[in-house]
Amino acid sequence: MNIFSIFYNILLLFVYILILPFLLLKLRNKKYKEAIPAKFFLKNNPKFDFTGVWFHSCSMGEVKAIKPLIDEFQDKANISVITNTGYEEAKLYTKNVRFLPYEIFLPFWVNRQKVLVVMEAELWYMLFFMAKRKGTKTILINARISDRSYKSYLNFRFLYIKIFENIDKVFAQSEIDKKRLIELGAKNVEVIGNIKLAQLPKKNIDFIKPDIQTIVAASTHEGEEKLILNAYKKKYGKLIVVPRHPERFPKVDIMISEFIKNKDLTYHKFSQKDDFSSDIILVDKMGILNDIYAISDITILGGAFAKVGGHNPIEPAFFGSKIISGKNIFNQKSLFSCIKNYYLIEEEELEDYLKKSDTLLKPELTEAGSFDEIFKEIKKWL
Repeated sequence: MNIFSIFYNILLLFVYILILPFLLLKLRNKKYKEAIPAKFFLKNNPKFDFTGVWFHSCSMGEVKAIKPLIDEFQDKANISVITNTGYEEAKLYTKNVRFLPYEIFLPFWVNRQKVLVVMEAELWYMLFFMAKRKGTKTILINARISDRSYKSYLNFRFLYIKIFENIDKVFAQSEIDKKRLIELGAKNVEVIGNIKLAQLPKKNIDFIKPDIQTIVAASTHEGEEKLILNAYKKKYGKLIVVPRHPERFPKVDIMISEFIKNKDLTYHKFSQKDDFSSDIILVDKMGILNDIYAISDITILGGAFAKVGGHNPIEPAFFGSKIISGKNIFNQKSLFSCIKNYYLIEEEELEDYLKKSDTLLKPELTEAGSFDEIFKEIKKWL
């Protein structure tokens, strides 16, 4: 190890000692019962069993984004993650899944792989340093540096220069990202667009769009339908409610039936009449949400007013539906980063946003990428 890595590990050890009480306290939460022992104590978190292609992603959104890569190299794929949701998603693709340990453990944990493929901003110095020491080719994919974080990166430019010394190839999302990455020390940078948008949604049914403004309350959870109904008025347009889970259809049906009493509102269930002729429609059928996005003007995206972590914003954005959601998007931050123009609001703001919906901007997706160049780069080293 060089002088910089020795000093870096001493600093990490000091931080580790400081956070130990906090980690032990967090262990009381069932959510962290597996992740914290694995990452910070190496419990049930051994080295990978074989040499292959090591994919590293942070959370669920990033793991989903690299599924085509995992599928392409299925028999050679090892995956490491940071979050619980990322771990659960990765386990759907392969059994060769690990939590990435805290950096002080990586000198003892990392074994030789043919290629290390790291997604986006997972720029851990010891991860790349140890991979290179083991003779592994290192690739950073879907790399980006947002306007908001650019200044912070520059403040620690000395560290990123050291990190990029150990990265052989970088695939960036845009020319601006390329310029910023090179400024931080990246080499062999190639722009291929955003691979999270390589798998865009498709519709199966061509519904006729209503001739008035159409609002879809999409993938809603407990408490969210009530919030949306209370914010809704007939003058805002037609409301289509699509609960996330089918077992909740009867409960939401009762809720809407009660809501329209003594109001000048019509209502029907999609299973009874498969059109959008009423003021409020409950879609009690699975698998047609993308088709509904295609005819909607506004999407109130569920899962983020409730503390679920949000749902995929790429789908409504692709069809040009204005997006309003709550602030609990912790499972979908990486996908929201692919979009310009969306609105994350507090519950009490929803009616105000529906009132001024004509002033809201339509979402714009960043440039879609391709996996082709990444496939080629990985295969060069196998």
